[in-house]
Amino acid sequence: MNTLIRMLALSVMTFGLVFSHYDAIAQEAPDALVKRVTQEVLDIAKTDKNIQSGNQKHVRELVDSKIVPHIDFDRMTALTTGPEWEKTTPDQQKQLVSEFRALIIHTYSGALSNIRDQQVILKPLRTDPGSSEVVVQTEITQPNHEPIQLAYRLEKSANEWKIYDISILGAWLVQTYKNTFSSQISKNGVDGLIKTLADKNKNLSNNAAKPS
Repeated sequence: MNTLIRMLALSVMTFGLVFSHYDAIAQEAPDALVKRVTQEVLDIAKTDKNIQSGNQKHVRELVDSKIVPHIDFDRMTALTTGPEWEKTTPDQQKQLVSEFRALIIHTYSGALSNIRDQQVILKPLRTDPGSSEVVVQTEITQPNHEPIQLAYRLEKSANEWKIYDISILGAWLVQTYKNTFSSQISKNGVDGLIKTLADKNKNLSNNAAKPS
């Protein structure tokens, strides 16, 4: 796993953690939510033996229950696919969302078992009152490492905030994947992209199933 992927993994781990338990406090401001919940969940992750040992079943259950509900995969996939999204059929859109969702989960689940001494510093939220979209900026600090600058794009609908993009050191996740998606579509069309994602997910599943 290269440096960018490791940072992406850490970022997804972080935004999943800080937004867990959000259903009960949907009216709370995003920055206040991050500040209140982060330490609680980080403490759990640091002491959970199943997570620390890298138990994939346990990690996936945690991801599915605490992280996935707070990500707008439909919007994330549409933005990543770009203009071609409007040209795809409903079935293709469904498959793209499903495979991209699986790819994100597969790629970043392992980050949960790497939580040790990381701390999250929340930066002041700069947004207009009543705005339905915000960018929450944070910084990840850990001993003997440079801080990692992270930013999250969230949209509020029906009194619920959901994440649809994330920036690591200025590189937005959607744009990073968008370049890959665009290349695949140019070469093999949308169905080719779907097959590429499905094959990648199959390989990740097989690797995760192998004994460490």
